[in-house]
Amino acid sequence: MHAKLDKLKGEENDKRQEMLAQHQPSAWLEDAARRVQQIQAVTHALKPIHPDARGTSLYVEPSTLPALAELGSHALGERFVGDVVGNAAALDVYKLLKLEVHGRSLLTALLVHDADALAALHPDPQQAQALRDALVSLTQPRAEGPSSHTLAKQLYWLTGSDACDDAHYTLLAPLYATSLAHAVHAQVQEDRFGEANKAARQARRERRMHDGVFHDYPGLAVQNMGGTKPQNISQLNSERRGVNYLLSSLPPKWRTSAVRLPVHAASVFDRLFIARPEVRRTVRTLRVFLESNPDANLATRERREALLDTLVDELVSLAAELQQLLPPGWSRDDERFADLHRSEQLWLDPLRAEQPDEAEFAREWLQMDWPAAVGQRFANWLNAQLRGKLPLGDAEAHAWQKELLTDEDGFQQQLRALRQRLNDTATEATP
Repeated sequence: MHAKLDKLKGEENDKRQEMLAQHQPSAWLEDAARRVQQIQAVTHALKPIHPDARGTSLYVEPSTLPALAELGSHALGERFVGDVVGNAAALDVYKLLKLEVHGRSLLTALLVHDADALAALHPDPQQAQALRDALVSLTQPRAEGPSSHTLAKQLYWLTGSDACDDAHYTLLAPLYATSLAHAVHAQVQEDRFGEANKAARQARRERRMHDGVFHDYPGLAVQNMGGTKPQNISQLNSERRGVNYLLSSLPPKWRTSAVRLPVHAASVFDRLFIARPEVRRTVRTLRVFLESNPDANLATRERREALLDTLVDELVSLAAELQQLLPPGWSRDDERFADLHRSEQLWLDPLRAEQPDEAEFAREWLQMDWPAAVGQRFANWLNAQLRGKLPLGDAEAHAWQKELLTDEDGFQQQLRALRQRLNDTATEATP
């Protein structure tokens, strides 16, 4: 009002007095009680379905809805933002009703006949009640009865048992849950652009540890409503500049895990290791090379050692992948891995030694007898893969085992890091 008064010229005193009179509390409230018929408070609106649709919109407080396991407007509870549709010129009435005292809006207080709210409207109880009835009427549908429109969505829902009988269907007219959409928009905005998520996103990009939570919405879509005039849809839609978020509901795409698990296997050397593409290619190349009866010279030795290094690298990668993919203690807690050989449990699930009641497992691990057993199992596996035209025996197996156990850049490096960690854990646990 002050802005309008400032625009008046000095000789327009009569208009100034008229405007001041109109904005006296009693006069303004009486005018608001008349103009409130031009708008309707809603939680579920028809306009977002189609801007030209004419029909019933509803105001239903979320706390009065049945509690469901699925996400819906009921989840908003007492803290929700109501929307309003209708003549934008009468929105100042709704702004009054949205004013909050002690966390409760004037509209909510009037709906429950709050005595203080009624007294604020008018000192005369009858006048206050009349104003209250007029103001809260904006929560009621403006038509005499529920109505839909040819541009609204309609759905025949089978409520009986006979799908061929029209009488067994109920016609549903879905409405847009505008209060819920506004709450979702606020949450997504905070999760996408809030300072906390910015810090978490930066840490994720830089692969740094971060004690916060990173939120992401893959496949998020935006539906703009109202075009250049979002206020024609609703007040909340105007506040969002027409932006309404749509969460992805596409079915997931099945992707075979790159890491296979030793399920119901006594050893990863049974089927798991040879299933790795690089292992299959390397074994095939090594077999062909040895079957060619190469000369016993430096070039032959270097070629063989290079192929063995590839197999050892794959073995080290397999162990690291399983340790990252599965939680510590998986070889004990999941019955699918109960058949796995003890030496391979010690090798592939080393952090099980840090779990409660695993002192014996930790002792076995630190005793370091198991690497030789793993090396022997690797050697036997490779001999079995190369047998055929090649006369292989204990001497070759011993060479394969030595190649694994003396691999400083892979197997031994992995063991040293784990041994240091478990030694530190054992020291801390000692009173």
